Amino acid sequence: MPRLHKILTAGAASLAMGTGAFAQAADDTIVVGLSADITTFEPAAISSRDNSNIARHIFGTLFSMDGDGVAQPDLANTLEISEDGLAYVYTLNEGLTCHDGEALTAEDAAYSFNRAADPENAFTGNTPGFVFSSIGFESAEALDELRVQINIAQKSQIAFGLIAEVFIHCMDSYEAMSLDEASSNPVGSGDYQITNWSRGSEVVLEAVEGAEVGFERIVWRIIPEASTRAAELMAGNVDIITNVAPDQLDVINNSGTAVVEPIQGTRRMYVGFNLSEAMADMPGAEAIANPDVRRALQYAVNVPGICTQLLNFECERMTGIVNPPNANQSLEPYPYDPEMAEQLLDEAGWPRGDDGTRFSIRFQAGQGRYLNDANVVQAVTQFLTDVGIDVELELMEWSSVFVPLIRERNAGPLFFLGSGGALWSPLYDMADLSTVSAGTNYTHWDDPRWFDRWADIAAAETEEETRVIIDEMLQVFYDDGPWLHMYFQPDFYGVSNRVNWQPRPDEKVYLFSAGLN
Repeated sequence: MPRLHKILTAGAASLAMGTGAFAQAADDTIVVGLSADITTFEPAAISSRDNSNIARHIFGTLFSMDGDGVAQPDLANTLEISEDGLAYVYTLNEGLTCHDGEALTAEDAAYSFNRAADPENAFTGNTPGFVFSSIGFESAEALDELRVQINIAQKSQIAFGLIAEVFIHCMDSYEAMSLDEASSNPVGSGDYQITNWSRGSEVVLEAVEGAEVGFERIVWRIIPEASTRAAELMAGNVDIITNVAPDQLDVINNSGTAVVEPIQGTRRMYVGFNLSEAMADMPGAEAIANPDVRRALQYAVNVPGICTQLLNFECERMTGIVNPPNANQSLEPYPYDPEMAEQLLDEAGWPRGDDGTRFSIRFQAGQGRYLNDANVVQAVTQFLTDVGIDVELELMEWSSVFVPLIRERNAGPLFFLGSGGALWSPLYDMADLSTVSAGTNYTHWDDPRWFDRWADIAAAETEEETRVIIDEMLQVFYDDGPWLHMYFQPDFYGVSNRVNWQPRPDEKVYLFSAGLN
């Protein structure tokens, strides 16, 4: 039988609030109910989507990517790329102001990039761990008051989209703060500034003077329990909720006060195999180091069944790291075939012992962040148990216990995670594994048939040549990669009849243009 441990921080259960605790918001206020807590407002340490969604309202970016993957001006109005593709020069809008009242110039923009890359700060968030490792960031420099130049190591087809994810903050204020102070006191460049952060409860933002936004005030409430989020929505205490549980869809749609807005998301859900040396002595590590074992386990899990029974949607299983339609079109999803899994495990040298067990392994997962995640990982555990794997499942509190493990790339040997993706380029999805040491390579996979090919992509002269290399890399990932492929997560948002807001497929909950119905 699978072993289950629940690891929770003290008081975690008390975060859920009953209905009636809040009155309906004023006309100038929108309230959002989130499933996961917020850990930091340090721009270079943010690594989760919920955290980033709030921060994006506080911090501007040079450009931004809209829901269709089209680059749009934000703090900057033009971009020029050097002939060799190694220098990106942005021209800022005139008259920009930081939340501390100081003028926002190219010096602040350059500082935002260089501070995130400074090894003395040891940041591990999305900017240094994903963006910089993916584009080979080298430096940023202010050319004059309005022009900032971003220098990268090699030509990149997706650098413009990745640079658009870096939060711009204000040099004078951050130079005057310690790192601990900066994590709680963001001084940004965006349309909103933080006025209150009650940890584990809510974050309140107020629009800066002159900002052209739909609501003057945004309240982000932390409501971990799915049924409580739904009840608060139907009671009129919140306007939008994330991660609507499958068993709440009909209840909300029949309430007369709110509806569920479903959308096929781009987040790639997977079970990761941590192949690091730090895990080498853990039970099961030797087994999953063998790609034949990893391939065998692909057949062991009934992913379409999990989608239908636990997520309330029909899914086609992933073939790898890239969202359709950008994936390798020649690959077919691994079928659910436990007999094949058992045969391949036997052939890989891991037969069942006298007690029916092939090997033991620990499986770690956070809970409350993804759609019905606790039930999903328990189902995966059972499927692995059925083919002879003795699984010790550890369900953890998301923000304070599991996220630090992920940031340190120290979860596992098996772990459950979702990685945000995009539809505008296959290379964006693949950039999670841009280098062996990338902050988003949580598996420590190091296959040269994947990592050596990034240089070939940089040297490719045509889209057709690039596509051939991509498909060859995706074939390696499919055959021997470090993910047990699951599904692209559907997103269910509960939306009050009071507000007009449409979700995006990339999980970016942006409220700049939201309004009242």
